[in-house]
Amino acid sequence: MEAGIEFLPVGGRSRRNRKWPDEVKARIVAETLKPGVTVNDVARRHGVPANHVSSWRTLARTGRLVLPAPEDPVEFAALMVGPLADAADAARSKMADLNRPEIGKREALAVQAL
Repeated sequence: MEAGIEFLPVGGRSRRNRKWPDEVKARIVAETLKPGVTVNDVARRHGVPANHVSSWRTLARTGRLVLPAPEDPVEFAALMVGPLADAADAARSKMADLNRPEIGKREALAVQAL
C-alpha cells in the first residue's frame, strides 16, 4: 500500500475542500471492487467520506472515471465436462452425415429415367 494519498486543497478558509485527482479516485474505487471489501472500510482507510466513494463508483460505472487495469488480469472460464464417448459419437455421426450424399426426389426420378 502507498505511504500517502495526494489531494489538492481548494479555496475556502473555514471549509476544508479537497479536490481528489482522478488517479487517486480510480485507485480507491478499484479497492472497493475486490470481493469481501466494503465501501465504508475503504473510505475510512483513506479518510474519505463513504458517500464520495459511492459517487466515484457511479462515475466509474457510467464511464466517466477510468479505473486502473487489474493487477491480476487472469480470468478463468467455467469448464463443462461430460461423457467423452457420447461427444465423440455425436461428432462422428455428424461427420458421417456430411459425407453421405443424399438423393432427393428429383435425382431419384432422373436416376429411374436412365
